[in-house]
Parts: sequence; structure tokens; C-alpha cells
Amino acid sequence: MKALVYTGERALEMRQVPDPVPKPGEVLVRVDAVGICGSDIHAYLGHDERRPAPLILGHEVAGTIASGARTGQRVTVNPLATCGTCPACREGRDNLCPQRQIISMPPREGGFAEFITSPERNLVAIPDALPATVACLAEPLACGWHAVKLGNRVLGGPATRVLILGGGAIGFGAALAARALGSTDVTIVEPNAIRRQRLTEIDDFPVVERAPSGAAPDLVIDAAGFSATREVASETVRPGGVILHIGLGQATDGLNIRRMTLQEITFIGTYTYSHSDFEECTAAIIEGRLGRCDWTDIRDLADGSAAFAGMVGNAIASPKVVLVP
Repeated sequence: MKALVYTGERALEMRQVPDPVPKPGEVLVRVDAVGICGSDIHAYLGHDERRPAPLILGHEVAGTIASGARTGQRVTVNPLATCGTCPACREGRDNLCPQRQIISMPPREGGFAEFITSPERNLVAIPDALPATVACLAEPLACGWHAVKLGNRVLGGPATRVLILGGGAIGFGAALAARALGSTDVTIVEPNAIRRQRLTEIDDFPVVERAPSGAAPDLVIDAAGFSATREVASETVRPGGVILHIGLGQATDGLNIRRMTLQEITFIGTYTYSHSDFEECTAAIIEGRLGRCDWTDIRDLADGSAAFAGMVGNAIASPKVVLVP
């Protein structure tokens, strides 16, 4: 099969590689669309030791089952392979499974290719009318869906005012999730001017260059994860409010721990989603509760290297680039 292979820092090559072979409990999936995630960009820049070259990246996959009893069924893929038997899995928090593996991280090759293998239980059926380029958004949108549910649980109900730091797919998806789950005042902070403009064309969320003054948000979602954004989050959230930290941009620094202590601010690190969150988010996409989801930049897999370079250079306005093999 053909695949876009990460071969070293800022290097991607189209190659012919062996077709993957399903293990027991797995099936072969033909990739129909696959999104580029921020974690793929981190790997591309040489910043993710968990993803050593050479490796096929990409974990935001929608496709068609190509082996087994469900051959021909269209699906979106939960890329987290978990054991199913540990305490976390039994409690419905399978994203915290200590044996979790994810497509695009060894030992599992990713979706920038014609085929992947996946545990069959990870595949969520989608209707024929749903384009694969929309269905593959279930993965990044489920991250925001999971995060907003966690924050609302602490607050005892939907946050009224939500501030989101970062207007990429995770941040924009979190805005969509917050609105779908009951929030009425959602603002996105995005420093990139061309992306700010694009986001205002996609939806009617206020999109601003920096965090606004005025009424403090109940919930701040840091979808970037840098020292500077953590500083904004911990200085901006209201007393008794919640910070949800999804971004993985930088490992340390930024939080005003003194203010967070004195004002009883809750900080939650939030990683991916449970399988039930993934299913709920997929259903929300199918039912239109997250909007039309037609805001992606769609390109051929062969153009993937140029797409990565454009994203790194802040030259792509869309919050998500989707590749089609």
C-alpha cells in the first residue's frame, strides 16, 4: 500500500509499504479520510519522543471495513486500543488504561496510508450519507466533548461563560461541544489572524486575538498548552471556576498556583475521551448538533508534506486539514 511516512525532523515521504495484517480481534480498515492532528505536527517537528521515525502518523481516521463479518461497513475509528479488563476500563475510563495504545504510536502504525488495522470493538458505524471527511472529525471533536463534560460535572451543570484558548480543531471543537452541551456564552482566543478570520466565517462564536476583560469565565479550556496560555487561564477564570487543560504544547510553567489555591480554582488535565464519549460525539455529528462540520481543508495524501509545512508556517486558515488517500 502507499503511505506517507515520517522519516525524520520535518521530513515526510510517500512510500510503498506492506499492507498491515489484522491480529485476533482486529479487522482491516480502508482509510477514506484522515485528519492531521497537532500531535502529528509535534512529531513532525521532532518534539515527540513517543513517535520515533520512521513511522506512519495519523490517528483521526474514517474508512470502510475491509475484512471480517462487517466488510463493507463505513466507520469512524476510535484510535485508542485498550485492554478492556483493568479497573479504568471497567469504570468506563478506558482512556486511562495503563496498557493503552494509539494508532500512530509504536507499536501501531497510523492512518496516513491506504489501510490500517483496528480492534473491531473500536469501530463506530456511520451512515452512508455522512462524508468520511466529516466522520474523521469524531476523534478531535471527542476530545473537546470529553473535556466539557468533565468541567460541567465539577460545576454542577453547563458552564454559562466559556473561554477557549486556541482556535485549532481541538479548541474549535471544544467550542462546538460546549454549545451543544448547554453553554450560551463561548469565546475563542486565536492569535493567528488568518485563522481568526476563517473561524468567523465558519460560525458565530466571538473570536478574539487576546483574552477579553469583563465577566470572568466559569470554564477556561486551554487547547494550546503553553506557559503563556496556562498563565492566561489561571489569571482569567472566575473564583471557583474550572480550567480544562487539553493542549500539549509545553510541559511546564505558567500556572498562578497561589491564585488557584486562594480562589479554589479546579485544574483538570484531560486526555482524549472514553469510548462512550467517542460514541456520543459521533452521534452528535450525525445528528447535526455540532454544526455542518464542513470547515476542513481537504487535500490528497500525496500533498501531505506540503500541508504539514503550511501548518507549521501558520499559512493554513482552516482549523483542520484532512488527507484523502
